Amino acid sequence: MLEKIADCVRALSADAVQKAASGHPGLPLGCAEIGAVLYSEILRHDPQAPDWPNRDRFVLSAGHGSAFLYSLLHLCGYDISLDDLKNFRQLGSKTPGHPEHGLTPGVETSTGPLGQGLANAVGMALAEAMAAARYNRPGFPVVDHYTYVLAGDGDMMEGISSEAASLAGHLGLHKLIVIYDANNISIEGRTNLTFSEAVGDRFRAFGWRVWEVDGHNIPAITSTLQSARRHTNGPSLIIARTKIGRKSLKEDSAKAHGEPLGVKEVAALKDALGLPQEDFYVSGDIRHYFTAKQPVWTKARLEWELMFNSWSEQYPELRREWDASRRLELPANLAALLPAFEIGKEAATRDAGGSVLRVLAHHLPYLVGGSADLAPSTKTYLEGYASVQKNEYGGRNLHFGVREHAMGAILNGMALHGHFRVFGSTFLVFADYMRPAIRMAALMELPVIYVFTHDSFYVGEDGPTHQPVEQLASLRLIPNLQVIRPADAVETAAAWVAALERRDGPTALILTRQKLPVVTTCRPEEMRRGAYVLKETTDGLPLKIVLVATGSEVALALAAAEELAAGGTGVRVVSMPNREAFLAQEPAYREAVLPSGVKRLVIEAGHPSGWHTLLAPGDGVMGLERFGTSGKAEHLAEYFGFTPAKVAAMARSLIGA
Repeated sequence: MLEKIADCVRALSADAVQKAASGHPGLPLGCAEIGAVLYSEILRHDPQAPDWPNRDRFVLSAGHGSAFLYSLLHLCGYDISLDDLKNFRQLGSKTPGHPEHGLTPGVETSTGPLGQGLANAVGMALAEAMAAARYNRPGFPVVDHYTYVLAGDGDMMEGISSEAASLAGHLGLHKLIVIYDANNISIEGRTNLTFSEAVGDRFRAFGWRVWEVDGHNIPAITSTLQSARRHTNGPSLIIARTKIGRKSLKEDSAKAHGEPLGVKEVAALKDALGLPQEDFYVSGDIRHYFTAKQPVWTKARLEWELMFNSWSEQYPELRREWDASRRLELPANLAALLPAFEIGKEAATRDAGGSVLRVLAHHLPYLVGGSADLAPSTKTYLEGYASVQKNEYGGRNLHFGVREHAMGAILNGMALHGHFRVFGSTFLVFADYMRPAIRMAALMELPVIYVFTHDSFYVGEDGPTHQPVEQLASLRLIPNLQVIRPADAVETAAAWVAALERRDGPTALILTRQKLPVVTTCRPEEMRRGAYVLKETTDGLPLKIVLVATGSEVALALAAAEELAAGGTGVRVVSMPNREAFLAQEPAYREAVLPSGVKRLVIEAGHPSGWHTLLAPGDGVMGLERFGTSGKAEHLAEYFGFTPAKVAAMARSLIGA
C-alpha cells in the first residue's frame, strides 16, 4: 500500500504543478516514498486536531517541494480538498507556492528560504526538550514528541544549517530527525559543480548520529526512521539517496527541479505508475486506507488527553503554568511591577533593559532567551536561573554562541512550538546576520523579541565596523516588525511592556551602550501610540518648530530646545520611540502631536531614509549618511554635528530665524 500511496503523491503533485504551469515537481517525485512512510507509519498526528500540543512536527525545509506536502496532507484527511490541490499556487488558495504557517492546516512553519526550516526545527526540538523538563512527571510524559525535517542539497549548502546543526548537536536534541534528500541535483545541474563535501562527516563532527539509506526503499526507510527514534544521544541525520523526478522522463535531471514536467511527460508518468490518465486521481483503496487510519490517530490523541487530564488534576499548579505559557498571559499590573527610574539619573538603556528583564523573569516563568555570545554586553542574562545545556533543559538562559542567523531561526521555531516567550540579543550592527529569520518571524506573525544594543556611532572606539548606520532604517522596512528605540530607562521599561503585549509579530528593542539621562515619564499608553509630546516651550509665543527624536537623541533635542526657547522660539519636543506605531494612529492623534503647518526637524543618529513619511517640503532631518569612524563617543558627537548648538542652528535655518 505504501508504494501505491507514494505513486499517488507523485501523480497528484505532477498534476498540481502542471495545472498551475508553475512549481517544483522534482522533490515530490523523488521523495514520495519518504512521505508515504512518514505520514502513514511514523508521525504521531491527528488531521482532525492539527494543533494537538503533543503531535509530532514535520518541517519541509525544502519548501519549494510544497506540492509533496499538500498531497500528503490531503490524503491524510487534513482540511485540504482536491479543489485546493487544483488551485495550487493560485491567488487566495490555501496551497501557496511555498508552505505558509497559519494558512494551511498541517503546515508547521513557513519555508522556502533554504535552511530556515531546518533551523526552525532545531528550535522546535529545543522547545520540546525544555517543556518536557518543566512539565513531565513520573508516569505523565505530557510532552513527548519528535520533530522531523525533510531537507535538500540547498539546505545543506546554506550556512544557517551548519550553525543550527552545530548547536543542536551540542545540546543533544535527540528528538530531532533530519532526512536529507541527497539527489545530487541543484538548479544549475549536478551538485558537484559546487558541492563536494562529505555531509555525513560534517554532521558526525557536530555530534549527530548519521544513517544512509536508499530513499526509494520503503522497508529500509521505515527501519531507519525507527532506529533514529530509538537513538537518544543526540540528533539524527538520515542521508536518503534519491533520484529527483523519480519515475518520470526527467528523472535524475535538473530539468525536473523547478518547472512542470509537461503534458506528455505527465501522461507518460501515469502510464509508468500504472495509473489512469484522470487528473488528480486517488484510488478508492487509498481513500479507504487513510479513512481506517483516522481512528488510530484519534485514539492516540484521546489517550494523551486522558493522561493530560489526570496530570492536570494531580499537578494543578503545573497546569496553570501550562495554560499561562500557551496563552502568553501577562500580569494585569505588569507595568507597575517594573523598576522605577528617577528623573536626572543616568543609565544606558541596555543596563535599564537588563534591570527590567530580571524583574520580568520573576513574574513570567515562560520567558526564556539569550544572546549570540554577548549577554555580558547586552545585559540579557537571567540571573538566578540555570543555563540550558545537554540533558539539562530546565534552565532559562539560552547560549547560541556566535550564530546570529541560527539564533533568529531557532527563536522562530520555539515560538511556533509554543510554551515559551523568547528573546534573543546581539549588537544592532549584527542584526544584518539574522535579517532573513527576522523577516520570517514578521511574515509568520511570531511574537519574538530582539534586544539590539550598541545602537549608533556612540559605540565609539570600536569604529565603523561596529557602529550601525543603516540598520534602523533597514529594520523599519520589514512589514509587521515593530522597532522601538527608547529615549531613556523609563521608555525602556515601557518598551518591554509593549513588546510583551504584542502577540501578532516580532519586536526589536534598540538600546544604547552609553549612559543617558532619564528625561521622560513615559506611560505604557504613550509607548503604544509610538510618539508623544515630551515638552513644549512657547511662553505665549507661536509654536514655530517641532523637534522629533528617538533614543539618545531625545536628550539632545531637549537641550537644543532650551537654546531655541532662550532665543524666543516656540518649540516642542516629541519623543518617537516607535515611528511605525505612530504612523498607524488615527489622524487626530497624529495632528495633535505633529500639527500641520509647523516645521519639523527629525534628529536620529542613523540613516535618515524613511523619515520622509513624516515630513513636508521645508522640513529637515539630522541623520548620518556615511559610515562612522573610531573615536571617543563625545568626540564623535562633535565630529558628526550631534550637539545642541548644531541642532538649534539647523532648526533656525528651517524657520528662517
